Amino acid sequence: MNKTTPAFKKCGPCGFKWDTLDAFLGDPNIEIVGYQVHFEELTLGVFLFNHSCKATLAIKVDEFKHLYNGPVFEQRMTGEEQCPGYCLREDELGPCPAHCECAYIREIIQRIQRFGRSKDLRYITCNCISF
Repeated sequence: MNKTTPAFKKCGPCGFKWDTLDAFLGDPNIEIVGYQVHFEELTLGVFLFNHSCKATLAIKVDEFKHLYNGPVFEQRMTGEEQCPGYCLREDELGPCPAHCECAYIREIIQRIQRFGRSKDLRYITCNCISF
């Protein structure tokens, strides 16, 4: 019996397969277009990607969390004065300036957007969040 490793992701409408996360993120036919937050368990939120076949793929944050190994704030600041409310807007992909537990997800988004532009960006340690 020949066991094969399952593909990282398959596009339902067109059937295209990406064998690895690197192949997926490095594909110029893929673009991150949104983030749907799950406040109770951040890794259950989903990143939304558009594929050139016009499909939108939803992939759990958990699949990408290993890309970040910087600080994670313990307290969520949603609704507080310093919160810009980015997590409440699905199409807002910018980095968050708040000292919030959700900020590291925004850094993963930045990493996804930069993927493939520089060979040394495989994993990030964020120095942009100050304590």
